[in-house]
Amino acid sequence: MTPDPVPTDDTAAPPLALVVRALAFATLRHTDQRRKGRRAQPYVNHLAEVALLVSESTGGTDAELVAAALLHDVVEDQGVTAAEIESTFGADVAALVMEVTDDKALEPAERKRLQIVHAPHLSARGKVLKLADKTCNLRSLAEDAPEDWSFSRARAYVEWSRAVVAGLRGSNAALEAAFDAAAEAAITAIEARRLERAEG
Repeated sequence: MTPDPVPTDDTAAPPLALVVRALAFATLRHTDQRRKGRRAQPYVNHLAEVALLVSESTGGTDAELVAAALLHDVVEDQGVTAAEIESTFGADVAALVMEVTDDKALEPAERKRLQIVHAPHLSARGKVLKLADKTCNLRSLAEDAPEDWSFSRARAYVEWSRAVVAGLRGSNAALEAAFDAAAEAAITAIEARRLERAEG
C-alpha cells in the first residue's frame, strides 16, 4: 500500500497543496470503506462531494475548511487522532474536524441526540461543514438508499437530519436551500420506493 502523505513541519501549505494533501490522506485512509447503498460506492466519493459543496458555498476561499471536509470522517471511521491531523494539516483543520466528530464511545441514539443539541453551538465554519455533510447524506439516501433500511427508518433519518440542520440555520443560505431540496428529494424517493414495493 502507498504510504500516507509525509507530514511536514510547515503545515501552512499553499491552499491547493493543502487540499490535495487532504484528499490523498483521506483516500488512503478510507480505501476499503464503502457507502451503505446497494451500489456500495467508494466512501471517498462522499468526501469529495462534501468538499465540493463546501468549496462552492464559500467561493473557494477557505482551503482549510475544504481540507476538513475531506477529512471529516477519518477520526470516527478510521481511528486517526486529532494530533495526527494537526501535525499534518495544522491546528485549524484539526479543530474543524474535531468540531464535527461524534464520540463513538457513546450509543448511536445518544450521538444523534447530541448532534441536535450541539448544532447551534458550532462555529460558523463548522456549521457550513455540517450542512454540507447532511446535504450529501440525504442526496445519497434519495439516490442509493441502504437496502436493509425500512421506509420508516429512512423517513426518520430525514427528520433527524432536519432537526440537526434547524440548529445550523443562518450560516449559509445557499447550502440551506440545497439541504432543503435534498430532504424533499429524499422523502419523494422514499415514498416512491414504498409505493413501488406495495404495487409489486
